[in-house]
Amino acid sequence: MQTHFSDTQLADPDIAESAQILRSCVHCGFCTTTCPTYTLLGNELDSPRGRIYLIKDMLENDRAATPEVVKHVDRCLSCLSCMTTCPSGVNYMHLVDHARSHIEKTYKRPLAERALRELLALVLPSPRLFRLALRLGGPFRGLAGLLPGRLGGMMRMAPANLPAPSPWDRPQVIPAEGTRRKRVVLMNGCAQQVLDPAINEATIRLLTRHGVEVVIAAGAGCCGALVHHMGQEERAHVKARANVDAWSRELEGAGLDAIIINTSGCGTTVKDYGFLLRQEPAYAARAATLGAMTRDITEFMSEIGLQAPVRASNLTVAYHAACSLQHGQRVREAPKALLRAAGFAVKEIAESHLCCGSAGTYNLMQPEIATRLRDRKIGHIEATTPDLVAAGNIGCITQIASGTALPIVHTVMLLDWATGGPKPAALSGL
Repeated sequence: MQTHFSDTQLADPDIAESAQILRSCVHCGFCTTTCPTYTLLGNELDSPRGRIYLIKDMLENDRAATPEVVKHVDRCLSCLSCMTTCPSGVNYMHLVDHARSHIEKTYKRPLAERALRELLALVLPSPRLFRLALRLGGPFRGLAGLLPGRLGGMMRMAPANLPAPSPWDRPQVIPAEGTRRKRVVLMNGCAQQVLDPAINEATIRLLTRHGVEVVIAAGAGCCGALVHHMGQEERAHVKARANVDAWSRELEGAGLDAIIINTSGCGTTVKDYGFLLRQEPAYAARAATLGAMTRDITEFMSEIGLQAPVRASNLTVAYHAACSLQHGQRVREAPKALLRAAGFAVKEIAESHLCCGSAGTYNLMQPEIATRLRDRKIGHIEATTPDLVAAGNIGCITQIASGTALPIVHTVMLLDWATGGPKPAALSGL
């Protein structure tokens, strides 16, 4: 694609990066065939190619974002299916993130929308505030059907029962069982430790059982993905820098073999820390090193090898591939191979490349599209007649669980159960 940025514009590193991305696009349209919003809406501007044209025009002419640009960029899930499909290697992720940052700087949203975005940016990354918000909203969950649009969607996503905080989410070192083979940091995240702390507990048990010492690093927290995808770059950088500092202390101290992520949306962002902080001399090199050390839990378990299962299972699992894992991190076969090795029968889901509609805060900000995608995904899942569903991202788990009676659990909980851990609570009826 031909571009016409001035030399002055190209002196801005962000513009220079986006210009390079734009030039790599040959507008072939392959991306439109796998884009969830184009599949649903049939609007060229709701496809990656259409958004690329809008973003190019906005950046190239150095103009403020318009309502039309904002509408179509906001509808993008950042599922990155287009990047898997693209034959030219267009880094749509970096381009759309730049567009969101430009929108944040140049476009004034309606007051109610600004307030909602600020609320989400403040509450969701803080386990303390998120837990408090869910407790306050819990009694009103039954009123979700009476509330309009986004408010109703937010109420529907609130859990009926809020689990207690886990003592394993506090800063500490959990020793390996037997001879120590590896030493890793586990990023225990923000929303996940509130919604389902059992996921981190299962991860720690699985790792320590396999001879891995696990560190919950003091000073680490939210990865920054949520505010990053809202275009709030400085907030994202603050969170990324805090994690880099915390993990660097461990790396430079007793040493680390990996940063382990069990929330794939976070993993995609942390692996990209080197790019995110590339213009910060005090952080760029460390961020790139730590990003390169980052592994999804299923990647890491594939590398060190899963122990033989200690209990037989006759359960059939429909594996839901989170977009951030299959498209963002290109981790596709490891989760399914591990589940099979653990003794489960694994079924593929039709249209597995399409998003379930969770996508960070997307199901809260775009509830109508998110619900249509969820129902489409659930239809394909239920068509496989599984006993349960497995996924590697808390957002997907929460989204899918809101529309089906099938039990859905994190992949790591099944691996933990198969190799000696407790049966996941969601499977108590099986």
